[in-house]
Amino acid sequence: MDLMKYSKPFALAAILALVAGCGGGAATQPGDEDEVTADEVHVSDDAEAAAAGDEDAARAEAMEDEAAARDAVQRPEVMTIYFDFDKSNIRSEFYDDLNAHAAYLQANPDARVVLEGHTDERGTREYNMALGERRGNSVQRYLSLQGVSGDQMEVVSYGEERPVVRNAQTREDHAKNRRVEFIY
Repeated sequence: MDLMKYSKPFALAAILALVAGCGGGAATQPGDEDEVTADEVHVSDDAEAAAAGDEDAARAEAMEDEAAARDAVQRPEVMTIYFDFDKSNIRSEFYDDLNAHAAYLQANPDARVVLEGHTDERGTREYNMALGERRGNSVQRYLSLQGVSGDQMEVVSYGEERPVVRNAQTREDHAKNRRVEFIY
C-alpha cells in the first residue's frame, strides 16, 4: 500500500519532466535569449525607421509631382466663350479653350468655377434667363464629358441683365453679349 501512495505523485512528476524536456530545440546558454531579443529589436527598429523614411520620401515626391502638375497646367487666358443668336450649342472654335479649362480643373481638384450664362437684350426677360442657363449647362456638360467633377462647377444665368455692351445697336455688339463667362 505504501507504494500506491507514492506512485501517483511520482507518475505525475515523471510526466511533467517529460513534457518540459520536449519543449525546446537547441540548448541555449543563459542570457542568449536576452541578446537575441535585443538584436531582433534593433533590427526591427532599423527596418521600421527605413520603411517610415521610404514612406515619407514617397509622400514628399507625390506632393512635388502634384505641385508640378498644377504648375504645368495654368488657368486658361480665355475666360469667355460666345454663342450664336438664340443658340446654346458650343461653337467648334471654342473646343480648345474648353479643353484647357477642363485640364486646369482636373489638375486642380480644389478649384471651383461659376459658369455665368448671358444673352443679348432681344427676347423676353424669362426667355433670356432660360437661354442663359441653357448656355451655362451646355458648357458644364461639355466639361463633365472631359472628366471635370460636377462639384467643381456651378451654373448661374443672368440673361440680359449684365451686358458687356449696353444699348447694343450692331450685330457685333449683340454678339459680345451672348456668352458664358468663367469665374474662378
